[in-house]
Amino acid sequence: MALYSAAAAVLAGLERGEGGLKSLVYNSGFPHVRQLYALVSETLRYASVLEKLLDGAALLQAEKKLPPQLAKVLVYDLLFGKGLKCGGRWKALARRHRARLEAELARMKVRQKVSRNEDLLSPEKAVSAAGEWARAGWPPCVGSSGGMCLTCLPPAASQVPRYVRVNTLKTCVDDVIDFFKRQGYAYLGKAASMEELKALSGKKFLLDLHLPELLVFPSQTDLHDNLLYTSGHIILQDKASCLPAFLLGPVAGSHVIDACAAPGNKTSHLAAILKNKGQIFAFDVDPKRVATMNTLLTRAGVTGCQLAQQDFLTVDPRDPKYSRVTHILLDPSCSGSGMVTRGPGEEAASSAERLQALSGFQRRVLNHALSFPALKRLVYSTCSLHQEENEDVVQAVLQKWGSAFRLVTAFPSWPCRGLAAFSGAESCLRASPAETLTHGFFVAMLERCEEGAAAPSSLPATAKEHPQPGEGTEPGAAPKKRKKKK
Repeated sequence: MALYSAAAAVLAGLERGEGGLKSLVYNSGFPHVRQLYALVSETLRYASVLEKLLDGAALLQAEKKLPPQLAKVLVYDLLFGKGLKCGGRWKALARRHRARLEAELARMKVRQKVSRNEDLLSPEKAVSAAGEWARAGWPPCVGSSGGMCLTCLPPAASQVPRYVRVNTLKTCVDDVIDFFKRQGYAYLGKAASMEELKALSGKKFLLDLHLPELLVFPSQTDLHDNLLYTSGHIILQDKASCLPAFLLGPVAGSHVIDACAAPGNKTSHLAAILKNKGQIFAFDVDPKRVATMNTLLTRAGVTGCQLAQQDFLTVDPRDPKYSRVTHILLDPSCSGSGMVTRGPGEEAASSAERLQALSGFQRRVLNHALSFPALKRLVYSTCSLHQEENEDVVQAVLQKWGSAFRLVTAFPSWPCRGLAAFSGAESCLRASPAETLTHGFFVAMLERCEEGAAAPSSLPATAKEHPQPGEGTEPGAAPKKRKKKK
């Protein structure tokens, strides 16, 4: 039964937008990763067929305690897989409805005039999980378990810790630490170096050395069923993904736009920074992602946030509704090449044509964001490794805006800086599994120049001008003006 429960948990995580398929599978704690990945992949491939079967057979109406994700997994293996392998009451339940499910499947085939199960799928779905696995470049293990051993995982995936952001809208760091200690975890204090994070094992955890509300656990720690997570007191979010909102640092009462907001982790982080005081406008064009985001934000206790199913490029900057927007977080669609759970074969999908199309979109949306009249600060971020989506986009947009905006140093003490694609690129920051123990990420912070200020890329802010978080005002904030010496 552990396999089906784990698969159902991964499906639920995907629906809530908590990560990609591979990251959720790797972090599930299930020992046979390849087996779990294959089952979830195939269930997803047959998802539309399974939903029709469940509706036609009225299974969920008859069995009200059966979670829909678990129902899909069970019905997939019962009718399309190798047969149910689990024991217990769920196996008995599924077999009790087998005749009705098989009859509904037969009716579907008659209606669609097909004879094979595979023919029920749309052409784009007619690729097996085994084929997907092979295309990702991961060979099967030679062990007897049938699962994937650690040597078959992408190398970066096993070295990135489990990061836990404390949701300060509902609790505080000290209370969360005490809760985990009561659950048998050993708290080791605040980390002093990356090496301490890398050495974490067992039921030990640390406070992150950079971000004040981020706890760090060993990479295989699974907290999806933990009470703090299900109640919204903690958010499972990679450290690099926490940087954009942290660096944007709007003060309480600010009006903020999250331009490409779903699934909502960064939006909830912004709300926590604002202490639910102010206004957030969050946009995403996909209705399912907006629905997922609404669920996440409700669970996190977020108020003062207006969700809109809308393409940010269609938002009118001159609309009076946005006249007080001073901060924008822009994390647009990108190649995702920095995600550590991507396989070698997936990186090849980032062709020159695709990167050109993505960077074109990213330039348009960044230009659009800078056109909001009251804007003071903008953070641009991607989970991409490609210069075309990062430094090149920022350089092109800054050149277009001339002296209106400047690039300022984001988090001066951060060890991994932007590529030297242009003068000032060192003000940007990058993240990587090897150097920062995170997913690959890029962040640039732009501020509106005061009249007569220097051009944006010619005089990037220095570490001395911009204090580290906790040493000045807000993270990466512009310094207070110094009095001239007499």
